[in-house]
Amino acid sequence: MENVCTTSITGVARLVHLLKIEGFSTTVTMKSKESIRSRWHICGFDWEIRVYPTAEFSGYHYPAVALQLVFLGGSRGSCSRANLGCQVIDPTGKIMPSEENSVMKRFHRPKQHSDLLKLMFREGPGGLAASGYLKDDTLTVRCTITVADDIPIPTIAAATEEIVLPSTNFHQQFGELLRSGTGADVTFVVSGESFPAHKLILSARSPVFMAEFFGQMKEKCSEHVEVKDMDRAVFKAMLHFIYTDTVPELDQRLEEVTTMAQHLLVAADRYGLDRLKRICEGKLSGGISVDTAATTLALAEQHNCSQLKAKCAEFIVSTPAVLDAVLATEGYKHLATSCPSVLADLLKSSLRVGGRTDA
Repeated sequence: MENVCTTSITGVARLVHLLKIEGFSTTVTMKSKESIRSRWHICGFDWEIRVYPTAEFSGYHYPAVALQLVFLGGSRGSCSRANLGCQVIDPTGKIMPSEENSVMKRFHRPKQHSDLLKLMFREGPGGLAASGYLKDDTLTVRCTITVADDIPIPTIAAATEEIVLPSTNFHQQFGELLRSGTGADVTFVVSGESFPAHKLILSARSPVFMAEFFGQMKEKCSEHVEVKDMDRAVFKAMLHFIYTDTVPELDQRLEEVTTMAQHLLVAADRYGLDRLKRICEGKLSGGISVDTAATTLALAEQHNCSQLKAKCAEFIVSTPAVLDAVLATEGYKHLATSCPSVLADLLKSSLRVGGRTDA
């Protein structure tokens, strides 16, 4: 076979600094794309670390503190590979440093930057506000930049014959793990029924479970957790989704799907399962009827589902007959009691529709 050239790491340079953001509370007014910048010099290159105190990440409710590594250039020309590692620390030493997060990128020219590195949410479960890391309104972050030198060395070219991979059965394997309960280290009790599960899997999928089991909340060391205000069938379906990323319960008859989707949407919002919440929104959006429109609209308003809310409002005011029918349902009475502000939006929508009809 033919010899070709590749690259291999032969030398590493590393620089560690503490970044202190004093008056951290004032950064709440910064926009999501505004940053605080710190310039570094290492391995013959100039770098910039940008700290974004209110960065926004798709699928999350809270803004986060995030960092980004920017290559500015240097006397040695272009750079090959660099890694940025960051963790929040307590200068007093009373709290252990947070888990280190890192991002790596191969740089070729100045002004290139890494992806945003999410360090910690500002608010919410497990967030910075309740973590104890803020001392005298100062945030201290330990940053490590590691730069690797590359040189060409001979190696053997990869085989051109394609390797056929077997189909994945990842979700089936985890579903079997949930069913068997092998290695379970926590048991949930829901309406008298027990559900064994695994803290690490739950925490990897849900920021709320992460805070409960590995944060400072009371369930951290508990092996039994009672879940209140949730039906056992809904909790079982949510657990199945966490392990398999599927929801068989939403493939049933329309009436059963609507009821389950409503309850699952509430559960998904409660545990920060954004993908499950979107799936439920989609199911509910495709099954709006006179009997369910008002109830679903109230649900969308209470759990911040803007697209579902718009779909319900559009259906309710679609015709005068549909509007009258919805107003006569028990669901509308619940809507009027629980979400009175929505009624004003419905009135405006109905007037707009009436205006178009009269025209």
